[in-house]
Amino acid sequence: MEMRTTTDEDFGVFVDTLHAAFGRFAETPVDGGGLWWSALEADRCLLATTAEGRPVGTAGTYPFELTLPGGILAPAAGVTAVGVLPSHRRQGVLTAMMRHQLGELRARGEFLSVLLASEARIYGRFGYGPATYTARLTVSRHRAAFAAPRAGATAGAPAAGSVEVLRGAACGKVLEEVYDRYRRAQPGALSRPRRWWELRAGQPPISPAPRYVAVHRDAAGLPDGYASYAIGEADTLQVDEVIATDDAVFTALARFVLEHDLVSQVVFKHVPPGHPLRWRLADFRAGEVSGDTDWLWVRLLDVPRALATRGWSADGELVLDVDDPFLGERGRYLLTVRDGKADCVPTDRDPDLSLDVRDLGSLYLGGTAPSTLVGAGHVRAHHSGAVVLADALFRAERSPHCLHWF
Repeated sequence: MEMRTTTDEDFGVFVDTLHAAFGRFAETPVDGGGLWWSALEADRCLLATTAEGRPVGTAGTYPFELTLPGGILAPAAGVTAVGVLPSHRRQGVLTAMMRHQLGELRARGEFLSVLLASEARIYGRFGYGPATYTARLTVSRHRAAFAAPRAGATAGAPAAGSVEVLRGAACGKVLEEVYDRYRRAQPGALSRPRRWWELRAGQPPISPAPRYVAVHRDAAGLPDGYASYAIGEADTLQVDEVIATDDAVFTALARFVLEHDLVSQVVFKHVPPGHPLRWRLADFRAGEVSGDTDWLWVRLLDVPRALATRGWSADGELVLDVDDPFLGERGRYLLTVRDGKADCVPTDRDPDLSLDVRDLGSLYLGGTAPSTLVGAGHVRAHHSGAVVLADALFRAERSPHCLHWF
């Protein structure tokens, strides 16, 4: 088995092999791009071939920025386009590609890798852990009245401004700018590089799929939020995503789609855990949560650097004994946090917590509490105080959430 980086000349072979791995055929290009894979960069793609040169596997990465707790932007490799031909599965091709890819990412100086897992059982063995979660919220249109804000409440009041309905193809620049402001403040969010918007790659509202976009503008007329949507079967209004710079703007956009005429229900396809929208309805049962699932998976390639880069919500010291069985590595690190910043260095002190690198990936963005993984038997706490301190340290100021599909 041989691994090589794809070139511009053989990128077509990569695309054909990728589609064959999933039993699909490449789509016909549309004006202005619009292919889901068109934002891939050849020099970040990997082709696995047999000794005879036959391509049998693919893997690639996108260059993203990931927003960490504390509002810190960090480079992250977004793993994608991973596939093996049916004729060569369960022969070690995937394992070899993933090991080679991690080595290449380290050689590039990258310390974080992320992905969306097609199957939850695959990527844990390569050191990835689920780190953000999302759910679908379905609201009955005729039961969607909002409760009046409680007296003295500081949230829930309507946002000042207006909502304008545009066609998605006509407002790409507005969407790009609003999304970029949103993702910089939202832990767990990924950047959407200009290349994606130019090539219309990915899913709505980036892709050419027809969509209406409700754009919210503040009192000065500047766009500060949007909702991308379309009406499908059974008079259901499907909301791809609501992007807002604050809760009041989110509420204004939610009200707008929930008041749409000739609609029986509204489906918000991506709502973060614990989002207040359901609580703002006068009838709590009018909103039904379903499809609660993992979304972004995180893998640490350099544990000390990754832990020292994110922001922290409490002070303290914690010794982590981290096992990385896929790469055959193990390290013990002293994490020292003061005033929201951390140092992380190797140590020979007794550990407070022992864990696998994939579990550290789940903890990294603050969306999974260490106590949860201790209770599940994934993480070993060497004394009770370690769990309390770890929960306080890893907690994020805001629940991490990722909307971007790649």
